[in-house]
Amino acid sequence: MHLKTLKDIDNLAGKRILLRVAYDVPLAQRNKQWFVADTSRIEATLPTIKYLLQHQCRIVLLSWLGRPEGAIVDKYKMDPVALALSRLLKKPVKKLDNCIGPKVFAAIQAMKPGELIMLENTRFYPEEEKADKRFAKLLVHGLDLIVFDAFAQAHRVHASTTGITSLLPSYAGFLLEKEISTLEKIAQRPAKPMVVVLGGAKLSDKINVLKHLVINADKVLIGGAAANIFFQALKLPIGQSFIEDKFVDRAKRKKVSAVKLAKQIYNSHNRQVLLPVDMIAARDLTQASLIETINLTQNGVIQPQWKFVDIGPKTVKLYVAVIKSAKTIFWNGPMGIFEMDKFSTGTKKIALAIAKNHGTTVIGGGDTETIVKKYNLSGQFTHVSTGGGASLEFLAGRQLPALKHLLKNS
Repeated sequence: MHLKTLKDIDNLAGKRILLRVAYDVPLAQRNKQWFVADTSRIEATLPTIKYLLQHQCRIVLLSWLGRPEGAIVDKYKMDPVALALSRLLKKPVKKLDNCIGPKVFAAIQAMKPGELIMLENTRFYPEEEKADKRFAKLLVHGLDLIVFDAFAQAHRVHASTTGITSLLPSYAGFLLEKEISTLEKIAQRPAKPMVVVLGGAKLSDKINVLKHLVINADKVLIGGAAANIFFQALKLPIGQSFIEDKFVDRAKRKKVSAVKLAKQIYNSHNRQVLLPVDMIAARDLTQASLIETINLTQNGVIQPQWKFVDIGPKTVKLYVAVIKSAKTIFWNGPMGIFEMDKFSTGTKKIALAIAKNHGTTVIGGGDTETIVKKYNLSGQFTHVSTGGGASLEFLAGRQLPALKHLLKNS
């Protein structure tokens, strides 16, 4: 994929840049004040911002945060994000209380070279998710060009993604460029053997990427609630474990049975797809819960009211051995309910094994990004993607809609 990048822009100095970022960051509360709990996604955009500052650009930052459903929600205001960015840059970032309107337009016109403004959450307007053309025009009012560095939101058709990039000359930021080049290597020319580790709760996000990657992958290791789909396809009891049986395929606009898809994949690629040989089951989701190891290879059966919460020790040993031999690894999704320490052993051991691998190791954002932070593994992987959903869409061979106008032939 050949993107127009920052280096392709002539006469950048002094330009009013709409820098589209993906600052959909985790928040926490202290003394009734919201703050950014993890600044990783903000830090990932700093090379782009610093480059623009070196060229004395006027930078207007635009993003959404959370799901306010078209209404103003205090929790999702961009103020703590602007403060976090200001601290990282050691430079003022002026936060505006809107993303469109006369006051915003006036503030943008009054900007001096090297100044930064952060606009308010675009999802405070229902027009954003409707990809409203008029709203998109208001978002780019008074600006010269767009630098798109919002990989994590590039798979969404919104006014602030596909809408704005169709209106002004648009270029990829350094983060977006890095995301695409790294994922392209995995999708097109991975070093062998290649191992895919897929876990987490929502198989609908992963089933299409699995169909695509299983063709090139030497092994696919399934864990977490994703394993429940395969267990059900093989008619193995799962008790009260979480299962996403049906979902809507957005491309085909129809309901799809995840169990049927899992069965098809497993039947066609059972040599590549490895399922857990044992699982940890719990009576309830508490630290005090009774737990039991279910050996699936010896006809072990989960109790009807219990839940699978983690992969078992034999599975960990099996998966770690496969990971050690890999030269390329793509990992998305935990092996269990890692948020609770009692059920996090499998996820932690898989994370540590991938971190120790000396090949190309790519982490697919989302919960997996959180796991990296939880176990202090930052800097121990080739690339930690800022976009879980976007990385999966890209690896599934789907075009990311927001990139259409960033291609060199567009």
